[in-house]
Amino acid sequence: MNEGMTRIRLAGFEPARAPSAADRVFEALYHQVVTLALPPGARLSEAEVARAAGVSRQPVRDAFFRLSQLGFLTIRPQRSTEVSVVSEQAVQQARFVRTALEVETVRLAAERFGPAEIGELEAVLDEQAAAIAADDREGFHGLDDEFHRRICALVGHDYAWALIREQKAHMDRVRFMSLGFGAQAALDDHRVILDAVRAGDVPAAVAAMRTHLSRIEEHLPRIRAEHGELFAPASRGDG
Repeated sequence: MNEGMTRIRLAGFEPARAPSAADRVFEALYHQVVTLALPPGARLSEAEVARAAGVSRQPVRDAFFRLSQLGFLTIRPQRSTEVSVVSEQAVQQARFVRTALEVETVRLAAERFGPAEIGELEAVLDEQAAAIAADDREGFHGLDDEFHRRICALVGHDYAWALIREQKAHMDRVRFMSLGFGAQAALDDHRVILDAVRAGDVPAAVAAMRTHLSRIEEHLPRIRAEHGELFAPASRGDG
């Protein structure tokens, strides 16, 4: 050791933290809001959620706050906590952020991926095809996320997916509603993306990702026409 350097005694490292009670409540409610098991306008009670989850009210309060930060819950202290309506403005903002990040991750994928990485992504697409055949929308939605998450992780930027997830809450509900008619198109888009990555064709991979993430703009008018009661009024700046 060089003279003058301070010796630092490191304490023992704790093992990786298991999901907390608040994490578990958050994930369960997130899933129910995305899949519309808890639709916009549904009222939530801390006491009832705590009882159903078998936890105290503090983890539920923490989960409610995190969901409100994502735009999923509207909390009115001393009054009510409700699932928020879908904001088209928030959907468009999420698409912008997601496109900016995922264009860069797919660019790196096209430059770097070899057979091992391609094989991992192909396996996800095979599972997506099986989900379509089984009419498993929830399964397909999870695999859709997994395809994009795995690209981020395999290029060494898995934190990018964490940033994307924070932004895409409203987008997720619209995506889930689109699966009744758009699942096959989403899978086809994924195959085009993967083909470009496999070929190492950066411009084609970037263009395919942009096209894929812009599909939500094509779907929005139809979804709003069919589920208008779930959306914020256009007069509030979301149209």
